[in-house]
Amino acid sequence: MARPGEKSGGSGKKSLKGKAATEKPQEAAITGDGATENEVQPPKSAAFPPGFSISEIKNKQRRHLMFTRWKQQQRKEKLAAKKKLKKEREALGDKAPPKPIPKTIDNQRVYDETIVDPNDEEVAYDEATDEFASYFNRQTSPKILITTSDRPHGRTVRLCEQLSTVIPDSHVYYRRGLALKKIIPQCISRDFTDLIVINEDRKTPNGLILSHLPNGPTAHFKMSSVRLRKEIKRRGKDPTEHVPEIILNNFTTRLGHSIGRMFASLFPHDPQFIGRQVATFHNQRDYIFFRFHRYIFKSEKKVGIQELGPRFTLKLRSLQKGTFDSKYGEYEWVHKPREMDTSRRKFHL
Repeated sequence: MARPGEKSGGSGKKSLKGKAATEKPQEAAITGDGATENEVQPPKSAAFPPGFSISEIKNKQRRHLMFTRWKQQQRKEKLAAKKKLKKEREALGDKAPPKPIPKTIDNQRVYDETIVDPNDEEVAYDEATDEFASYFNRQTSPKILITTSDRPHGRTVRLCEQLSTVIPDSHVYYRRGLALKKIIPQCISRDFTDLIVINEDRKTPNGLILSHLPNGPTAHFKMSSVRLRKEIKRRGKDPTEHVPEIILNNFTTRLGHSIGRMFASLFPHDPQFIGRQVATFHNQRDYIFFRFHRYIFKSEKKVGIQELGPRFTLKLRSLQKGTFDSKYGEYEWVHKPREMDTSRRKFHL
């Protein structure tokens, strides 16, 4: 037989277990009222008194849960306000006020004194006397030489070959260890108007040098986000030999105007619209996005586009007067991040 003390202890344990079992549902109900993860209801107003911050909650799980609920409540309030505004605009009809323009980094851009005015006489005079005047006056037709850095790898070579199918009358030559100072006189003697050099690092194209011949200027770009034709999803068939159209978008400053004229001088004057091909240089926040598309008119209002490739992104590093000369060249503009990138809303192109 068990001793009286042992019997009473066993009965005590049973009573404690029974008490805990009866208290557990009450505890779950209390936590389910405000902090259960399965609960998705937004917190009551009493849960967030004035001046209360969720970061004051020390328990990590509860803090995360309360923050999630607060975000859900914010989304519901925003959606309700949006639906209410939509109903009001539908009720007013034509008398509804115009939609407010959302604030972005682009439309909040810091004013730049060098933004080009199309009616400025000084700008018109500079364009009539700069290095690209002979091209825009139709006195010369572009002829492009495309080459690479020393010992290029397959990805860089394929990019050059695909660029030659985009730019008419362009020729790909291998570098063979020659310096650019020796290549440039040979290009001038063979009537090339521009020289494009694709540099690489770790088997990946990472730079582009564009030099206008015979008197410059020379632009050095950082290249990124390179995608060849096989790497583009849902791409179209290979481009035809038709001369493409060219779109230069958002080159607004004097510097951007010069860069845009450099890109324009790579393509012949008269595009062949029957090919329905267009090359786009889109400048956004000083990043130049290159795309090559084919378009088709589905109706009077709808147009379908199909990317042909390649695609890449350029970032201007420097603009140099004359042809390429890294040692004694005179630079018109050099990108200095610590001095120039002081504001996210300040752009140079």
